[in-house]
Amino acid sequence: MGLLNSILTWVMKKRIHQIELFMKYPHEVQDEIFRRLIQTAKGTEFGKKYDFGSIGTYGMFRERVPIQTYENLFPYIERQMRGEQNILWPSEIKWFSKSSGTTNARSKFIPVSQEALEDCHFKGGKDLISIFVNNYPNTKIFDGKGLAVGGSHQVNEFDPSASSYYGDVSAVIMQNLPIWAEFIRTPKLQTALMSNWEEKIEKLARETAEENVTNIAGVPTWTILLIQRVVQLTGKKHIKEVWPGLEVFFHGAVSFKPYRALFRELIPDPSMIYWEIYNASEGFFGIQDKRDSEEMLLMLDYGIFYEFLPMEEMEKENPKALRLSEVELGKNYAVVISTNAGLWRYNIGDTVKFTSLSPYRIKISGRTKHFINAFGEEVIVENAEVAITKACDATGAIIENFTAAPVFLEANKKGGHEWIIEFKKRPGDLAEFTHILDSALRKVNSDYDAKRSHDLALVAPKIHSAEPGTFYNWMKSRGKLGGQNKVPRLANSREYVDDILKMMASV
Repeated sequence: MGLLNSILTWVMKKRIHQIELFMKYPHEVQDEIFRRLIQTAKGTEFGKKYDFGSIGTYGMFRERVPIQTYENLFPYIERQMRGEQNILWPSEIKWFSKSSGTTNARSKFIPVSQEALEDCHFKGGKDLISIFVNNYPNTKIFDGKGLAVGGSHQVNEFDPSASSYYGDVSAVIMQNLPIWAEFIRTPKLQTALMSNWEEKIEKLARETAEENVTNIAGVPTWTILLIQRVVQLTGKKHIKEVWPGLEVFFHGAVSFKPYRALFRELIPDPSMIYWEIYNASEGFFGIQDKRDSEEMLLMLDYGIFYEFLPMEEMEKENPKALRLSEVELGKNYAVVISTNAGLWRYNIGDTVKFTSLSPYRIKISGRTKHFINAFGEEVIVENAEVAITKACDATGAIIENFTAAPVFLEANKKGGHEWIIEFKKRPGDLAEFTHILDSALRKVNSDYDAKRSHDLALVAPKIHSAEPGTFYNWMKSRGKLGGQNKVPRLANSREYVDDILKMMASV
C-alpha cells in the first residue's frame, strides 16, 4: 500500500493546485468552457439550428437559445436513443443515465458522452478523494476498500443496433471505470450492478461483510438498509465492529440532516466523517471542501457551463438566467447547465443558494417542483429539513423517511399541511414533536408564519407516524427501489401522501 499511497498522494497534490486555479479565476475558467462547448457543438443539429458558429458572446447565447426542460430536449434525446448521432453533441453517445427524478414518475434519459464520463464524472470522483485527503492527510482509506452502493444498467432496447445502454448514473460510471479501480472497491462489479434490489442488498451484505471497508459512497436511504443488514448478518452490535477501519461516508442525492441521528446510532463513533457531494445524472457539480461544513465548492472545470435562474423568473415566458458573476448570496436559484454531453441551457430541476462568492460555494435548497405553496406559504425542501431536524433533536426522535403535502381548503375547514414520518425512534409525545416542527417552520419561513398566524389560513400540521418499512414498501410498489430513486420530500398535490395513506390503511 505504501507505493499506491505515494502515487495517489502525488496525483492529488497536483490536482489540488488546479482546483485552486479555478477558485482564483472562476469567471475566466467558465468563459473558456463556454467558448469550447459552443465551438465543439456548432456542427451538430442543435448547433446548426441556433447557429452556434456565429455566437461570440454569452449575451448572444442567452438571447438565442431558450432555457430547456426535459420535455423540450426529449425529441432530440429520443432520436439519440434510437441510434442517431451528432444531434446534441458531436462525439458518439453510447450511454444514457436513467433518472426517475423526484417530481415526475416518468423516467428521464440523460445522454452521457465519453467527455462527460472522463472530464466530469470520473474527474469528480478523483477530486472528491483529493479534497478529502487534503483535509485529512493522515487518512488510511487506501488501506482498505471503498464500498459503492449503486444501481443497474441494461441494453438500450430502443436502439436497433443494440450498441447503447442506459442505467442509473452510478451504474454507468461503475461499468466504465478503468480495470485498476476494481482493486480498490467492493463489491464485485457483477453484484454492484444487479437489478433486483432486494436480492442485491443481501448479496452486497454477504460480500462486503468480509472486506476491510474504509469508505462508503451512496444515497443515505439505501446505505442505511445495507449497514443494517450487514450488522444483522454478522451478529455484531454496530458496523464498526465489522469494519473497524471505516472512516468516511461520502453522501449525496438527498439532504443528510434528517439522517444524521440515525447514522450516529448505526455508527457510534464520534470520529466518523460525513462528506457531502453533489452528483446527479446530468453531471458532477459540487464537493464539500472544508471540514465540518454543510456547503460545497462549485466545481467549475468539468466541461459544464453554469447559469442560475432566480425563482421570481421561473414562471415568466422568457425567464432571464444569470451567469456566475451575477449571482448573490443567500438567494434561491434554479440550476441551468450546458454540458459536454449536449445538454443546452437545461434546467436540471434543483435549486441552490450561494454561501460564498469567493470561492463559489453552494448549498442545495430543494427542487423547482418539490415544494408546498398551496396557500402562498412557499415551503421548500430546505425549510422542511431544518424543521424536522430541530424537532428530532429536541425530542430525541430518529427518522427513517418523510413526505408532506397540503390539506386543501374545504367548506368550513381551513387548510394545512399533512406529514407522513417513518420513525426509527418515535418521539415520546407526537404532539410536542408537531409543535416544535411547526414552530421551527415558522422561524425559517416568514410566508408560512404569516399564514399560520392565528390559524389565519393554515392550521397546525397533522403528522402520521408510519410503521417501519412503510416507505420502502411504497417505493417498491412503484418500482423505485435503489439507485438514484428518492422519496419525494414535498409535493404541492396530494398524489404521494394519499397513495401512502391508502397503503397504510390497507395493512
